Amino acid sequence: MSKRLVILGAGESGVGAALLGQHYGYDIFVSDGSPVKDKYRKDLEENGIAYEEKQHSEDLILNADEVMKSPGIPDKAEIVQKIKSKGIPVISEIELAYRHKGAGKIVGITGSNGKTTTTSLIYHIFKTAGLNCALVGNIGYSFARQVKEDPKDWYVAEISSFQLDDIHEFRPDIAVMTNITEDHLDRYGYKFENYIASKFRITMNQTLEDYFIFCEDDPVTNKYVQDHPIKTNLLSFTMNRELNRGAFIIKDQMTIKTNDEKMQMSVYDFTLKGKHNQYNTMAAGLAASIVGIRKSKIREAVQSFESLEHRMEFVATIRGVDFINDSKATNVNSTWYALESMRKPTILILGGVDKGNDYDMLRDLVREKVKAIVCLGLDNRKIHEAFQNDVPLMINTQGAEEAVKGAFHFANPGDVILLSPACASFDLFNNYEDRGNQFKRAVRNL
Repeated sequence: MSKRLVILGAGESGVGAALLGQHYGYDIFVSDGSPVKDKYRKDLEENGIAYEEKQHSEDLILNADEVMKSPGIPDKAEIVQKIKSKGIPVISEIELAYRHKGAGKIVGITGSNGKTTTTSLIYHIFKTAGLNCALVGNIGYSFARQVKEDPKDWYVAEISSFQLDDIHEFRPDIAVMTNITEDHLDRYGYKFENYIASKFRITMNQTLEDYFIFCEDDPVTNKYVQDHPIKTNLLSFTMNRELNRGAFIIKDQMTIKTNDEKMQMSVYDFTLKGKHNQYNTMAAGLAASIVGIRKSKIREAVQSFESLEHRMEFVATIRGVDFINDSKATNVNSTWYALESMRKPTILILGGVDKGNDYDMLRDLVREKVKAIVCLGLDNRKIHEAFQNDVPLMINTQGAEEAVKGAFHFANPGDVILLSPACASFDLFNNYEDRGNQFKRAVRNL
C-alpha cells in the first residue's frame, strides 16, 4: 500500500510537494484552509490530485502516514496540534525534495537579512560560470517542483526558519548564514533563542564533507558558533581583520581565500552598493570559491549582477524627489540597513503587521536622517510611541496611494521617499510584493 502524504497548504511549496510526491507514488491529499489560487488549482486538477479548500477535514488529514506543512502555517494552528498529538510525523517541503533530489547538490542560504540578495547572487555566479543549477526555495520555484520537473546538478535555495523547523535529514553541501536579528518572534514564543536555534538547524546534519559560511561580525551568529559544536568546515567573512581562510574587506578591497585560491576585488567594482551588500557579496564569493568557480567568473558575475525588485529598488525621480521601494524590509534590521545607506533627507514610510518589533535600534538613524514618518498600517500606535519625540511630522495612512501622496506633500527637491516598512504586509496587502507594486504604481500616478 502506498504511503499517505497529506499536504497542508496549496501554495507554491504545497503544490510542488504534491506533484513530486505523486511522481514517487505517494497517496496524496492536499488541504488548504483558504481558497486555492487558480494556477495551483489547475496544477492539482490536471494531475488528478485530491484536494480541498476553505476547510481542513480531520477525517481526511488525521489518517496520514506523514504530513507536509507549508511554512506559512504555524505550529500552534489547531489542525497541526491535532496532527502532532496523534504522533504523525510533520515534514517541510525542502525535506521531501531532499529525499528525492538524487545526486544534485545544495547551497542553502538562511538569515534574517540579505538572504534573497545573497541567494540570487550565488545563483548568478553559478550561471555565469556555466553550472547546471536552479534557484529554488523562497524565491523561484519550490524545491520540490524543481526536482520533479527539471532536476539539476546544483540547487541554490533560499531557506526560511519556518522551512528549517520541520527538517529531519535535510543537509546542504554548503550552508550560508547571512546574520541573525530579532524577527518572526510571534512564531517563536517571543523568545529570541528559539528563533536562533531554528536558524542553526541548517547545520544540524552537516558533516566534515560540507561547509558552513557565516558572518563573524554578527554577534548573535558568532556567539552561537563559539558556544555550540558545529560538525562541518567553518568559513567566516568579516570587515574587521584579515583571515587565513575565508573572506574579508580591508580598505575597500575584498579578499577571498579558500584552499590554495586567493581572489581580490575592489568594492567599487560591485554593482551592489552599501555595506550590507558587501557582506552579501563576501558570502556569495566564498560559496562560489568552494565549488571551484574561477576567479574571473566570480568577478564577472559580481560586476554584472542587477539589484532585486522590492529591495532598495530605485523607482523614479519626480520634481527632484527620489522614490525607493524597499518593501522587502519586513523587519527592523532591514530598515536599519536601508536608512544607514541614505545620503539625503528622508521621508520614511513605515508600518504594517508588527512582529514583536523593537524600534529602539532605529532611533539614532531616524533622528539623523528622517524629516517625516508616514505610517502605513491599520495599527500605528507603537510607531507613534517610538518616534514621537524624534521627528516633527508623522501621519497615518491606510493605503499605498495615500502614503505616497502624504510623503510627497512633505518632500522638497533633493529629498528621498523611502518605503522600508520594518513590518509584515498582511494587514493591507497580499504580501510584500503587492505592497511594493502598489507603491510603484502610486508613484507613477503622481
